Amino acid sequence: MELDIVKEKGKTVLIVDDEKPIVDILEYNLKKEGYNTLIANDGVEAVNIALEKRPNIILLDIMLPKMDGLTVCKKVRTALNIPIIMLTAKEEEIDKILGLELGADDYVTKPFSVRELIARIKANLRKYELSQEVSVENEAKDNDRKIKIGDLQLDLDKFEVKVRGKKVDLTVREFEVLRYLANQPGQVVSRELLLEKVWGYEYFGDIRTVDVTVRRIREKIEDDTTDPKILVTKRGIGYYIAKPEQ
Repeated sequence: MELDIVKEKGKTVLIVDDEKPIVDILEYNLKKEGYNTLIANDGVEAVNIALEKRPNIILLDIMLPKMDGLTVCKKVRTALNIPIIMLTAKEEEIDKILGLELGADDYVTKPFSVRELIARIKANLRKYELSQEVSVENEAKDNDRKIKIGDLQLDLDKFEVKVRGKKVDLTVREFEVLRYLANQPGQVVSRELLLEKVWGYEYFGDIRTVDVTVRRIREKIEDDTTDPKILVTKRGIGYYIAKPEQ
């Protein structure tokens, strides 16, 4: 645990919110935890700071002046593969789902517990750091750590996915979901277990998050998302990677 704390110190969090009291509370508590902070009060400023300063993680409010948070998320995600946690005062499920579909990794509904938010920041950063460490540690090795199931191929060393030889760009979370399922092809994994194993014990979200992430993956790897052949649903239970027919 001490090692995790050391790694987290010095990480930079971009706080994007136009409500000064919230920004002040977040900035104070994050600095107390050892994080560096950047502040943006509108969507345009958020995109500019994110692309210029390249923070380690972004806390992104949905309701922003000049450019809404969903648009910010979409623009940032095309250039940076870093964790994004959406902050929203709205309870509507559609906002949460839209944020996740546009590439956010997590969401928190206001009013939120600062302790819970920091736990989510740590969990998301740890997952991202783990993926980067695996990639760096294996960079010089032979590319023999691959999973190939039919048209799907995962290169665990390069953190790369290909479908029928064509490279597919996935976020860290999407890759982790696909890797977990691909390690046990044909075996149905419940949404609850995926939430636990991929998002981590400190994740406080609901299983809808898993469904949205699976939907995003399918849009990138399937020819027809209404009739998936690679990432398949077992109705009422969960998901699995289909084994190729013999």
